[in-house]
Amino acid sequence: MVLDEVWRTLDGVDSLSNPQGGPLSRTVKLILDPLVIRPVQNPQCGGPMVSADGAAAIESRLSAATDVLRATAEWFTLLKRVRRSLQIVEGNPQDLYFQRCYELAVTAGRPDPAHTAPAEQAIREIHDTAAGRTTQALKDHLTDPRRITDLARAIETGWRRRNLRTSVPIDDEQLISTVLDGSAGARLGADTGTAEKMFDELIAEGVGTHRGIQLWTGKFDSDAAQLGLTTVRLPPAPRLGTSAAKATLALPFDRTVFERVFTVLQASSERSELPPIPDLVRTEITRSCSPWALLDESLRVTATIGAQLALGLRPIQPHLSPDDDPSLARRVINSRWRREAYVLQARRLVVCDDEDLPADNPLAVIAAELRTPWRAYIRRLWVRLHGRDVREANIYDVEELWDLLDGVARSVILDHRMRVKRALGASPDADALEPRAS
Repeated sequence: MVLDEVWRTLDGVDSLSNPQGGPLSRTVKLILDPLVIRPVQNPQCGGPMVSADGAAAIESRLSAATDVLRATAEWFTLLKRVRRSLQIVEGNPQDLYFQRCYELAVTAGRPDPAHTAPAEQAIREIHDTAAGRTTQALKDHLTDPRRITDLARAIETGWRRRNLRTSVPIDDEQLISTVLDGSAGARLGADTGTAEKMFDELIAEGVGTHRGIQLWTGKFDSDAAQLGLTTVRLPPAPRLGTSAAKATLALPFDRTVFERVFTVLQASSERSELPPIPDLVRTEITRSCSPWALLDESLRVTATIGAQLALGLRPIQPHLSPDDDPSLARRVINSRWRREAYVLQARRLVVCDDEDLPADNPLAVIAAELRTPWRAYIRRLWVRLHGRDVREANIYDVEELWDLLDGVARSVILDHRMRVKRALGASPDADALEPRAS
């Protein structure tokens, strides 16, 4: 709210702003947070809530950076124009150019629209860092007739050789609950010794692997379709695929090898640090034929713990006491979710069951999703775990575990909030979208 309010007082930053006049989420993520506000160096400016002093500090830092932010916006506009002239379509311009534009604004000031050489040089440098790791190279690799048969055989062999025998040799349910609540308690100052020990035990016993195998065999408490990971009860064997688009990505376990590697390329700002395309594809085939479609055991355990957390999320139910839900972790996330204005409105829709409400009412859509909140949560958790698996970024302790689990919840909540805000803001009659009280 502080960022949004201060940002609206700035002029000349339209290319960094959303249609409502606030900063784009990527503006916050790539420019404001790491380069202007710097919450690590200025802790009073960090966290979901800030004090009056923190708000004043944020306003001061943004005001001081006004000229640089205007120049950043001008550089971004110029880089997009040059990008089009060079017929470059690879990657998201905001992801690729925002931080370089800020760097140019600091070092070179405002750009000269008639002098495009610096912008062209910057773009060529950015795209050269891909070192051949492009979506076109991926498509060429997966559609090469000389490779298709070999890659298809690798998928068939990997899927056929899966180990479908499973047993859980320890009391995993109790351990998972202890680790989950211990990780949440760590942020409240509780001792993490017991939770850390049990987290290590879960990893050592391969509990994540066993639970992933249970998804293949239908012996998990909820099947893969109920978790929102696939459209069918048992996960299907992966396919190679030949194309992908962010707007039409399949559910995690239904994604083709192309889609899985495509998301890796799109999310990476330093593609040259990734393995070559053939290695990415081969590793992804192995990963997609592994439990939870993940290779690292700590990430499989995290997926298992996250699923137990998610299945207990009830944002549209009234407040539950510790007697009703003894899980500290679920109470923390549920209580935060239930305070959201769109959740309060959605709860009224559930109670009213208003048949006169337009079918495209965004609150009605959100209300339907909130009846099964674990689906959106687990899907987003898997995406983050998949990205970590590719980067070999394991989970090492329970505090890191909670940061990930809590961050996924915040991301889902903010996504719902922005969808409702965007839909209401775009409507010519926003009041017509508001549900009536019971």
